[in-house]
Amino acid sequence: MKFARIGTPGQERPVVHDGDGWRDLSPLTANLDGAFLAADGVARTRAALTAGTLAEVDVDGERFGAPVARPSAVVCVGMNYAAHAAESGSAPPERPVIFLKTPNTVAGPDDVVTIPRGSRKTDWEVELAVVIGRRASYLDSPEQARDVIAGYTVANDLSERAWQIEESGGQWSKGKNAPGFTPLGPWLVTPDEVDGAGTGLRLRSFVNGEPRQDSSTADLIFGVDVLVHTLSQYLALEPGDVLLTGTPEGVALSGRFPYLRPGDVVSVEIEGLGRQRQEYVAWEPEVRA
Repeated sequence: MKFARIGTPGQERPVVHDGDGWRDLSPLTANLDGAFLAADGVARTRAALTAGTLAEVDVDGERFGAPVARPSAVVCVGMNYAAHAAESGSAPPERPVIFLKTPNTVAGPDDVVTIPRGSRKTDWEVELAVVIGRRASYLDSPEQARDVIAGYTVANDLSERAWQIEESGGQWSKGKNAPGFTPLGPWLVTPDEVDGAGTGLRLRSFVNGEPRQDSSTADLIFGVDVLVHTLSQYLALEPGDVLLTGTPEGVALSGRFPYLRPGDVVSVEIEGLGRQRQEYVAWEPEVRA
């Protein structure tokens, strides 16, 4: 199944794709969020589809929002592809490198992205995102991770590299948390459609139509199951939380490509999970009445 949220920002409504078309999910829930997932929402949706109780809905021309509403946490993994670690000037890590993004970085997959005021080095990063469906704390093994994953989606882990590295003060948060810096979606795809563990999925990025990244999740240093298990030893992952699993080589940080500028268009895609497209614009001060 594919879950999505359609509509204007803040007014999105939930829908599900059953193989033949999109269905209105509002009889089951007002939103796709942690509460819905924790209340066995995926299984209840399957039952409703089987019973034929969900009406068809036309999504043509609709805006797709992030497929999960405002997660309580966006947990990210750095340097999880060996080639990307090398282009960043680092050796592959022996343990997962973890950092956090704030919930207000999450945006729709095709929403316009504002390059932050003063930014010199805004960069793109296509990533496989994992959405948590059940609370995960102190899992006993990587195999148990399968039981807490609701599904997968596409993410663009945007970064301001000067702030992340040159002005970091020893951590990455400054360069990761501008509003809209985590475009997510278009869909939340259940694990049964992507082999359960999200392995072997091709992921690519393009800037103004020119190829940048082209790799596979088979090249992850730490796979999804290992990441979820490892994280559960340090923090509790809650339903609706999002885990970004790292990006492959081919970003501007490599020095091979220019950083993003106003007018650029970035597309990122993952096999079976859909495609995003964002236009990038310059920051402008808010007009206050």
